[in-house]
Amino acid sequence: MQNAFVERNNGSIRREMLDAHHFFSLAEVRLMAEEWRNDYNTCRPHQALGIIPPLEFCK
Repeated sequence: MQNAFVERNNGSIRREMLDAHHFFSLAEVRLMAEEWRNDYNTCRPHQALGIIPPLEFCK
């Protein structure tokens, strides 16, 4: 089951960040990846949490 979670995460990163932008440096990739990770883990609604963001779910 763990591999399925990793594969889903890799697919999300590829579709939503890597395929959506053109990068000119590794530093730019790192910055965008950090921004995407913060958005995904804090602001974006998750279906598994009842379509609410994780920060709201933790309150």
